[in-house]
Formats: sequence, structure tokens, C-alpha cells
Amino acid sequence: MKVRLNRRAFEHAKELINEGRIVLDERDAWSEHRPSALQENEFIRLHGFADYGRWYLGINDEKPEQTKGHYEFPYGDFSKVHRCGVLSAESRAGQYQHYDIENAVAHLHGMLDARKGAPASKRTRAASPGKAARGARHSAR
Repeated sequence: MKVRLNRRAFEHAKELINEGRIVLDERDAWSEHRPSALQENEFIRLHGFADYGRWYLGINDEKPEQTKGHYEFPYGDFSKVHRCGVLSAESRAGQYQHYDIENAVAHLHGMLDARKGAPASKRTRAASPGKAARGARHSAR
């Protein structure tokens, strides 16, 4: 299976985080916060697959573009980035050795954690995380 980073979704997630459209929840909340199949279908009906894909950090090139299976590694609820979704995606990407996705999600994780600890006045300027070591670890593979 060929899964690669969806750069458009990665950029979208960074924009949402910088705008403060986030939920700073814990890892275990994703099963409850993740959109249901009905919510996914309704979103696709209203917005199409192109917008649907902006909420998934992975693209499976072996599946047709106009299918849900083409998109993997969700990170939000079609409105906000969920920390629990990012943590879940980071773990799964590492498990399946999708290093480009794992590194991108680690970056989002760092952005969220920086906002979590930032004073309210500084939350509009979420900094990039200090994840260089992780990226360097996988860059040679």
C-alpha cells in the first residue's frame, strides 16, 4: 500500500492551529470525537471529496480519489483540529512506517502542545515544535 503525506491537509491543519481552531483533548478521546460515517457522508455531500481530503494527512494512491479509502490519518472533526486525532495519527503513522506523515504529525503535535502551554496572549503565534531530532532520525530512510 502506497500512502503518502497529503501536503494540502498538512497546510490546512497548520492554518487551523494558528487560527486557534483546536481542541486540546487527550489521546483517548479520539474514538468519541472522531466524525462518524454519517458525519463524513454528510460532509462529502455538502463539500465534496476535495474538501473532505483536507482533513486527512495521508493519501492512499492505490484507492480511487473519489472514495473515503483514498484518505487516511484524520486529525479533526471538519471544524477543528483535535489533539487526540493528531496523537492517534502520529502513533499509527509510526507503526506503519509512514515517516513523512509521522514527521508532519509530530510537527502538528508540537504546535498544539506549544499552544497548550502558551499564555492566552501568545496563542496566536504558535511556534514550530522542536522536533528536528525526530525528523533527522527518519530522513535517511
